[in-house]
Amino acid sequence: MKAAIYTTYGSPEVIKITNLEKPLPKHNEVLVNIKASSVTRADTMMRQGVPKYGRLFLGIFKPKNRFLGTGFSGVVESVGAQVTKFKIGDAVFGEKLFSNGSNAEYLCIAEDLVVDKKPNNISHIEAAPICDGFLTSYNFLKDIANVKPGQHVLINGASGSLGNTAVQLAKVMGARVTGVCSTKNIDFVLSVGADEVLDYTKVNLNNLTHTYDVIYDTVGKLSYKSVKNLISSGGMFMTPVLSGKILWHMLWNSKKVKFAATGMKNTKALKCLLKDLIHLFEQGKLKTKIEKKYSLLDIRHAHHYLETGRKVGNIVIVNL
Repeated sequence: MKAAIYTTYGSPEVIKITNLEKPLPKHNEVLVNIKASSVTRADTMMRQGVPKYGRLFLGIFKPKNRFLGTGFSGVVESVGAQVTKFKIGDAVFGEKLFSNGSNAEYLCIAEDLVVDKKPNNISHIEAAPICDGFLTSYNFLKDIANVKPGQHVLINGASGSLGNTAVQLAKVMGARVTGVCSTKNIDFVLSVGADEVLDYTKVNLNNLTHTYDVIYDTVGKLSYKSVKNLISSGGMFMTPVLSGKILWHMLWNSKKVKFAATGMKNTKALKCLLKDLIHLFEQGKLKTKIEKKYSLLDIRHAHHYLETGRKVGNIVIVNL
């Protein structure tokens, strides 16, 4: 099989497409013929080895895990002897972290990890990024912020993968949503459900007088200090992007400032969140927004585009 790997940190040019032996599923695993997989900002950061302190976990001088990609969707090709939840031919999707990546033609995953049957009303291309965007944002909005109907949520980076999913989810949860994005993406953010959109090239958030119950900075561009006056008395600032400043503010304002790495969450809890998302997709209440599709052989181009900062919605690698 073909798979995307990187053996050193650096630009997209360090990515190589290599031929590997097709994996064999263990007794509790399924072998998935991958039809589509995700490419995210987190993938580019790991490839670069940034932030530098992240190398304490990724590998000091070179990556410990040379594979790329986490989200996937595909068809079960074979199953281990003890697998009971899936059968050959099932369309499945999910996420696999810290091991063989999803930017490949095949992947083995244990049936008790983050994998489930794909909703029939969405394609493999639409399913592949769900665990990168929707699952992360749902964890923040539901489990961390506990968003309630009528609350006001501000989402920074509202046009990105995490941002547009957060807009959709917050609306489904009954919140009033303000999105923050660039001029060219205003219509897109409105189209996914935002009640209003602030153009960060024209509006200084520091000058706003309105307060929000939740400020969700999906891109790690805001500082708690700069927006703390915009947070209601019982509200919070949260982000999936770790920094030294965030750690400092969490130390002194643990109820107001939240960081979380969703992938580190208990697998059972993640699967419960995923079940909720599947139900919402089956009802047609959520929709994956795909901006660009690339072949596995063109994955370098996908990483180059991600680094321009112009991405809207999701980027998907397609093996179909």
